[in-house]
Amino acid sequence: MTKASSTPGKRVGMTGDEAVANSMAVINPDVVAAYPITPQTIIVEHFSDFVNDGEVDTEYITVESEHSAMSACVGASATGARVFTASASQGIALMYEILFIASASRLPIVMAVANRALSGPINIHGELTDQTVCRDTGWISMFSESAQEAYDAGFIAFKIGEHPDVSLPVMYGLDGFILTHALEGVYPLDRKFVKKYLPEREMVHPTIPGNPVSSGLLALQNYYMEIKYQQEIAMDAARKVIPKAFEEFGDLTGRYYKNVEEHQMEDAEVAFVTMGALAGTAKYVVDKLRKAGEKVGMLKVKTFRPFPEEDLAKALKGIETIGVIDRDLTFGAPGPALYTDIKTSLYDHKERPQVLGFVAGLGGRDVAQDEFNYIYKQVLKNKGAEKSVPVEWVGLRK
Repeated sequence: MTKASSTPGKRVGMTGDEAVANSMAVINPDVVAAYPITPQTIIVEHFSDFVNDGEVDTEYITVESEHSAMSACVGASATGARVFTASASQGIALMYEILFIASASRLPIVMAVANRALSGPINIHGELTDQTVCRDTGWISMFSESAQEAYDAGFIAFKIGEHPDVSLPVMYGLDGFILTHALEGVYPLDRKFVKKYLPEREMVHPTIPGNPVSSGLLALQNYYMEIKYQQEIAMDAARKVIPKAFEEFGDLTGRYYKNVEEHQMEDAEVAFVTMGALAGTAKYVVDKLRKAGEKVGMLKVKTFRPFPEEDLAKALKGIETIGVIDRDLTFGAPGPALYTDIKTSLYDHKERPQVLGFVAGLGGRDVAQDEFNYIYKQVLKNKGAEKSVPVEWVGLRK
């Protein structure tokens, strides 16, 4: 286990889960309330070691379920504390009720999601559906491509969520086992960085002794709609706050992130679009196709909520056809989450690419070079098709 005081600039081997735990040890949140669930367990196990060893001042709350974990986070955050938790899959499903309460209460809780398939049947491996189903909860939502991104995401999440114009909870995902349990090189930060980048949380009306405040009240027809509208305003404000948080982080670390990150897009005619760890494989395949003379590029959607429609439209200008690869599923809809959001957001743009959808990697199934090469061939095959092309499932057993 890497200590929280690791020297900045020195590359350290960490799994994705260890990276999240180590970043939280550097941040030193006031409260962590969490319940272990595969493949997230390592995050809270390692962080509890930091607590036990006295490396953090965090109040660690052991709870009996994920529902209780998020409830404890809500209570702690309402006092003005900086609060973190982590979960996955069925744990997210169990706390789903409280996710809406956290966002409606405007509490900037940060949660790492070790993305895992939802039961049934029981599956403990990587899939993004457990996070994409939270898209309507009022949480800001991001995904990570690597252990380094998962490490950095915690700092950025608190920076965004605690901004006075936002004050919303933030979740960030890392693919189960593919990132959570894979060892990668990570460049850690220290608490000097935290002081520069992440000031102490300031809350206008904290719930503390001597300062009576009502929280979580009943709101019927007279006020409910206005409260929801305020959440929408806050989510819209995040569109301006997020790029600034990325830029400031990059200025201090040299690691710059964007809502939509481009790879080999300069003269591309077609492109892959995806989220999470699939982006790493997509980049590798694109580079190989480029060497073979193919004009193909790739976009990684890092910020899922608020959805970066303008950034996508700008990045896709001049692109003829895109293949959107989802590692998630939405039953009965026109397509999975990323695919449908992209098609919807591009609808009003005169210059928009043809959008083809693909579902791949559900339940942790490998999406390797061969699968991406197949997707590329399908994109070329259906390029310019006049009729609607159904979303295709890639890698199904015969």
